[in-house]
Amino acid sequence: MSDNLEENNVNVEETPEITHEELSALLKIRREKLDQLRAAGKDPFTEVKYPVDAHSQDITEAFEKYEGKEVHIAGRLMTRRIMGKASFCDITDRPGKIQAYVKRDEIGEEDYAEFKHYDIGDILGIRGEVFRTQKGEISVKAHEVKLLTKSLQILPEKWHGLRDQEIRYRQRYIDLIVNPDVRETFVKRAKTIKSIREFMDNRDYTEVETPVLQQIPNGAAARPFNTHHNALDLDMHLRISLELPLKRLIVGGLERVYEIGRVFRNEGMSVKHNPEFTMIESYEAYADYEDMMNLTEEMIKKAAFDVNGCSNVTYFDNDIDFAKPFERITMVDAVKKYAGVDFDAITDLEQARKIAKEHHVEFEQRHGKGDILSLFFEQYAEKELIQPTFVIDHPIEISPLAKKKPGNPDYVERFELFIVGREFANAYSELNDPIDQRARFMYQEELRLAGDDEANMIDEDFITALEYGMPPTGGLGVGIDRLVMLLTGAYSIRDVLFFPTMKPL
Repeated sequence: MSDNLEENNVNVEETPEITHEELSALLKIRREKLDQLRAAGKDPFTEVKYPVDAHSQDITEAFEKYEGKEVHIAGRLMTRRIMGKASFCDITDRPGKIQAYVKRDEIGEEDYAEFKHYDIGDILGIRGEVFRTQKGEISVKAHEVKLLTKSLQILPEKWHGLRDQEIRYRQRYIDLIVNPDVRETFVKRAKTIKSIREFMDNRDYTEVETPVLQQIPNGAAARPFNTHHNALDLDMHLRISLELPLKRLIVGGLERVYEIGRVFRNEGMSVKHNPEFTMIESYEAYADYEDMMNLTEEMIKKAAFDVNGCSNVTYFDNDIDFAKPFERITMVDAVKKYAGVDFDAITDLEQARKIAKEHHVEFEQRHGKGDILSLFFEQYAEKELIQPTFVIDHPIEISPLAKKKPGNPDYVERFELFIVGREFANAYSELNDPIDQRARFMYQEELRLAGDDEANMIDEDFITALEYGMPPTGGLGVGIDRLVMLLTGAYSIRDVLFFPTMKPL
């Protein structure tokens, strides 16, 4: 390699911000290097595998086991310090980073000359001996260095790199390369899902899969994404919930089922909302919403401990203690506590509207008394629920799939779990009366005709399933992404999604 390519040997920790023209020149140099490698018969893209037998974390955590032994490591070249006949470099792999000591007399003059011309971002394989330097740093003394992949782009460096959140989200692969804490967030996401799956499996639930494409999108108050099946000439929708297919399986006798999967809602985007997100929904025959509250509390406590090794989570200024029992409060009592309005004392819709106007709670003409109660809760109470709190007994108007409370038919056996002022779970004693279910669907249809695009549609097949008989059932839905946000301290849902939905540039 010619010495005029030396200028591209930049260090990720030392690179200043460069101009567009300088960047173009550096990119050109990298391609010239690749051309020279290919001309010399050393095309790195012909490599098909490398015999990795150790990772950085393996070596650093069990140094006594590896000391003096030869290992094969591989990863991305992130820093390099060339000191004449010897050099140090840092290699990052999946679990972390390790230093390599590369000496000309050890790997040979020709290979050492090539190593000096490798670029930050190149992927290397290193065969060498594990040792500790005079300064005490665990390292690998290279016997052989092999270029496995040539990087043709310039990595953003530590201080001037990925400042723009939009770029981080659009090019997550770069974000993962240069920000180890981002990788750790997604490792914790995987641990969260693993913990939940283990929790459900240990309780004899059967994990299932249900269709993403549905003819009738039901199970939540949300607008669907619409598509068309060409072969069947059929309009279809991406699912907004997992609920109704899972309940059909309860009818079929599976008794305990759950699914972890993506759902899609064509609604606004914010730090709490992404058009596609991950949920777990579970259904248990012969159970009710009290059982689901206990299940939810145990599940989240286990996930918190499995992910962080303790029962406490700090989310910005809030210290959340999962060791304590979760609080429980009815929606009526929550509104009474935080808004000073007692909906048990409100006798009719006109009175509810009058009080809403007095408290500057905006409502629509189609809203009933129960809808207005829910609006009061959202405006006054929701933000106050910092510690884990089950809000129970919702109005029937906003709960078309939940069973009525015995002796109080204006409310249903439903709860939502709130932590740090955000909803994390939603659950019911499931409505299993097909006649009542049809009436609820008919009411929802009236709302759709009145302009509510989020109202449920009539699903005749689901009603038929209920007519065959669904046992008393408890159902639960938990938002995985928001739970991961809480357990990792992430501000935005985009921080816990590898590829969040983005507007095109």
